[in-house]
Order: sequence, then C-alpha cells, then structure tokens
Amino acid sequence: MTAAKPLVFDLSTCFGRGRVTSKHLKSFEKMLIAAKERVEREVAEEKLGFWKAPELQAKPKNLAAMANLVASWQGHYDTLVVVGIGGSALGTRMLLNALTHRYHNELSAEKRGGMKVYLLENDDPDSFEALWSAIDPLKTVFNVISKSGTTAETASQFATVLQRMRKLYPNSWSEHFVFTTDPEKGVLRPFAAQHGIACLDVPPDVGGRFSVLTPVGLLPALAAGIDIQGLLKGAAAMSRRILEAPAERNPALRIAGLHVLADTAMGKNMVVVMPYADGLRDWTEWFCQLWAESLGKRSAEDGREVRAGTTPIKALGAIDQHSQMQLYMEGPDDKFFVFLHVEAFEKKVRFPGKKYLPDELNYLSGHTMQELIQAELKASRFALSRQGRLSYEIRLPKIAAETLGQLIFWAEATTCYAGYLYGVNPFDQPGVELGKKFAYGLMGREGFEKFKQKIDKAPAPKEDHLL
Repeated sequence: MTAAKPLVFDLSTCFGRGRVTSKHLKSFEKMLIAAKERVEREVAEEKLGFWKAPELQAKPKNLAAMANLVASWQGHYDTLVVVGIGGSALGTRMLLNALTHRYHNELSAEKRGGMKVYLLENDDPDSFEALWSAIDPLKTVFNVISKSGTTAETASQFATVLQRMRKLYPNSWSEHFVFTTDPEKGVLRPFAAQHGIACLDVPPDVGGRFSVLTPVGLLPALAAGIDIQGLLKGAAAMSRRILEAPAERNPALRIAGLHVLADTAMGKNMVVVMPYADGLRDWTEWFCQLWAESLGKRSAEDGREVRAGTTPIKALGAIDQHSQMQLYMEGPDDKFFVFLHVEAFEKKVRFPGKKYLPDELNYLSGHTMQELIQAELKASRFALSRQGRLSYEIRLPKIAAETLGQLIFWAEATTCYAGYLYGVNPFDQPGVELGKKFAYGLMGREGFEKFKQKIDKAPAPKEDHLL
C-alpha cells in the first residue's frame, strides 16, 4: 500500500504589507531554534508521551489487544457507548465525523461495517435519558474512559449506568463494560480486577487532550470500523517529517512561531479554524480544546505571569460565510485564520445542465459541488487577505485515515512548540483543576470541604444585580 500524500501548508497570506515581515521573523529566530532543540532533546529522551504514541500503539501486541476485544463483541453487541468527557471523547467524535458514514449509526449492520458508537459526555440528565432510551442495553458495551476514574461527569454517568446494568443483568453486567484508564492508579483498575472487567491503558505520560492516538480514541474507532493502522501510519509520517526538517521547513515549528508572533507582536489574540468540509467539523472542536487548554496559562514555567494563549474559534465553510464572515471581514483585526482545504472529496456531485436551471443559475452548469466549495474557500481567503487579514491554508489530499493521522499529529506538535515559545507548560491545566475542586466541594466530596466553604462565604448577589 502506497503512503498517503503529505499535507501541504500554504503560508503565503501570512506575509507582505501589513502582515508578518522579515523583521518580525528575525526577532523570533533564536526562540524558534531553542524550541526546536528542546523538542528534539525531549523526543530523544522519550519525555514527550504523545510523540511516542503512534509508534507505541502500532506495535502488534497493542493492536492485537484492541482487535481481540472488538472481535469478542461480534455476535453479541452492536453498540458501543463511550462514557467520557473532554479529551476522553472529543477525539473519538472527531474520528467518527471524519472517517465514518455521515449517518453511520442509522445504517444497517451490513452497511455500517462496524458497531454503532454513541458518546455520553456532558452530565445533562435529558441527554443521558435520551441516549438510554435509544439503545438496547443487552446489545451495548460501555467504554468508560478516565485516567483517575474520578472525573465528576464521567463518574456520575458510569455510576448510573452501572446501577441500571446490574439490575437488568445481575449475572452478566460486567461483560458489558470495558475501562480505558491509567495502568496502575485510579479507582477503575481495582474495580475491574474485582469484577473481571477488561481494561486498556492510557499511557501515564499522555494527557487527555493528546490521547486520541492511544486506546482512548483507537478502540472506539476500531469498533466503528475505522482503519486505525492508517491513522497511526499517517501520524508517524508527520512525526518523521517534523523531526527531520530544518527549522524553515518544519510545518509545526514554523506555524507555531507564526501564531505566537501574531499574538504577541501583532495583536491577533484569536485563531479562527475553518475547514471547508463537513468531515472536518469535529476536528475543529478537538483542536480548540487542544489549543486552549494547552496554551491558556497564567504563569510561565519559570514562574513569571504571562497570561499566554489565543482564543480558538470554530467555524465551518461554507456555512459560516453566512454567519461569521461579516465580522471577520470588517470587524476588529484581532484574528488569525486557518483554512482547511480538501483537494478530493469522496463523492462527485455534478450540477445539472442549463436546460434544467433558471437563467440566473446557469453559471453552475458544467461544474461540480466540489468545485463550488473549493471556490468559496479560495474566494474567502483572498477577500480576507485583501482586507489585510492574516491566514494560512492546510491542504489535505482527501479525508482518509492516513491523512487525518498527519493532521492530528501536526496539531499536537504545533501546540507543543507554541507552548515552549510562550514559555508555558503545554501539558498541564491548573485552571481546569481549580473549577473541579469547587464542584467537588459543592457535591460533598470528602476532602474538598474548604472549597465549598469559600463559595458559601462569598457575598450574595446584590438586588440590583438581579434582573
């Protein structure tokens, strides 16, 4: 099987009058070299868990562990429900959106070629009951994904599912569960050992938002019929490309530098991510978590207060040309735009001939739907450029497993480089943890009483603040 074509990164609309200059680039040169050397050193020392993931997960024993598990479900179960939130779910949703049929769960088993896959993410009781009413529990496996097992949203839904399954199937309920969790720590491992529940590992050195190329994302993808070896192959190819390229040809390093430069020197404190393909819609949501949670930091690694990061914004072409583009074109010049261009769609839809069209629509005759959406991307990028807006374009040969693997790894590596350029740790999330502690206190979790006390002592809203 031939390797997929590499992604192409077109940075041409980042440079020129009113945009990035050679002076800007010169000021960042030393920082870029330092970030490049740091990543190379940490990869060599195996300190970057996400960087190891494609090679590690492609080992035969790891592929076999997932394949054997999915094979054991055949003939017994037709549905997989992922119980997880954030990095435990967004990657799976992205893979399903990109690499399965748009209406995968609605197809017959023969047409699907894999299990139906649903996600229990937010602890919204209406959503929970809606999904429960739509599945047949007898034919369902629940994949609970949490390193610690104590994430409130996941733990609460797991506890509820567990109670219902034990009541429905008192002698076989444990066969309906698989845990993806820390190899040793957390509450799920001992529970699994006690009840004979299958477990897969989340590598301890891989954080949730970087975990899609581990069993967190790979097991649900495999269950749905996705080519996970292709995903890993594409990711590994991008890893090699990044490590082997000189600084000026390194797509992750150079683009990370442009993002940080645009923010710190040019006031572009937002990044709009806009694919022109429905299959990449959920890639933007996955990317937004990766970017925001990794880079949005109050303090640098040396303790300085830096308030780093740019705000990611999801958009979808051509839909958001009709909702957000007016602001982007004529509003504040504080955004950096990322366009994703699919060069070849899977299906060909040709518009009808002139005799079938009103005169005003004759310009469509002889063209295809792919030509139109690609023209809309090209026109939008050009129009933004005419307004002096900063952008670049990522060109994917097509939406396929290897290509998506390249895109995923590029995003992870770019985020890592950007964190090092800002001087922050891209792998922690102290702001998220603080909110969790206050929520635990409000729910009465032991050891978090002081957090509830702080909320209880906060002054009540003034009357004139309530409308």
